[in-house]
Amino acid sequence: MVSTQYADGRQEKRVENYTKFWQKDLGKEGEVDNQNRVESYTDVVNGYYDGATELYEYGWAQSFHFSRFYKGEAFAASLARHEHYLAAQMSLRPGMRVLDVGCGIGGPAREIARFADVSIVGLNNNDFQIQRARKYTKKAGLEDQVSFAKGDFMKLSEQFGENSFDAVYAIEATVHAPTWEGVYGEIMKVLKPGGVFGVYEWCMTDTWNPSIPAHKELAHAIEFGNGIPEMRHLKKAREAMVNVGFTIEHEEDLAERPDEVPWYYPLEGDIWKAQTIWDYFTVWRMSWSGKLVSHTAIKFMEMLNLLPKGTYDVGESLKVAADALVKGGQTKLFTPMYFAICRKPTLSEC
Repeated sequence: MVSTQYADGRQEKRVENYTKFWQKDLGKEGEVDNQNRVESYTDVVNGYYDGATELYEYGWAQSFHFSRFYKGEAFAASLARHEHYLAAQMSLRPGMRVLDVGCGIGGPAREIARFADVSIVGLNNNDFQIQRARKYTKKAGLEDQVSFAKGDFMKLSEQFGENSFDAVYAIEATVHAPTWEGVYGEIMKVLKPGGVFGVYEWCMTDTWNPSIPAHKELAHAIEFGNGIPEMRHLKKAREAMVNVGFTIEHEEDLAERPDEVPWYYPLEGDIWKAQTIWDYFTVWRMSWSGKLVSHTAIKFMEMLNLLPKGTYDVGESLKVAADALVKGGQTKLFTPMYFAICRKPTLSEC
């Protein structure tokens, strides 16, 4: 059956087929399931984001990532600070040409462009998100500074040419890649000699042991709930950076810092933990009653053909995601913020 192509870029069958990439019982996931998702990563990622993007915006604003919190810090302020921290650690300077790999709807690109006064190209392989990114960027008056391109982050050099960016960053995006060596290698190619790569990476931590069934099932729940072909060990991210030729100037799991307020607190749905009065609604949306309201609305909108078929199922997967991410954070088996600043060697170093 031919997939319905919506004017906004979404494809109905892509959304409807998303959950079929996993076993209904995640405890029965096998290597063949992992391999199928890795080989079909564009369908996995696009099916997920066709269904989840508007839900993300509803629950998480325009920056689809986690962040650290200081006591009393507002949710939106924390997201912006996380982006500013990355830009500052990368030493971004006015006039630089910067690539945002896996830019979502462009929230971080717009914020970093304002903060560092750089020119940013956001790369995304999802038409729906690109349309929304361009709309929000036009509304912000940043069209001359922030642009967006559709493409595959496994083919960056083919699209942009080698040595074409002063800096590249990725915020919780390259976990969707079929291999870290592949995407990091492409980032290395498009960076100018001496250029910097900054990344917040999703990883299973050094505490995670895939031979333990409960650990393995947790990883599959994170995959299923977040459109990720395969969760991998933190050490593999580090190895991949070195293997493709990067010099790691700084690396740290920011989730290991002794923060009084954990990064996952908004997912817990406990309104009494809201940091500011403005954050009560954000936290409520992740509570049992908030989920009931939103997911019931999604079900009716899908029945009325206002949303692609399968959106409700993707929404249900987000419930799995929230529970798994909170558990992963509490047990220290998962981090959404393995932070690394890497440098491409200069010509003389090569």
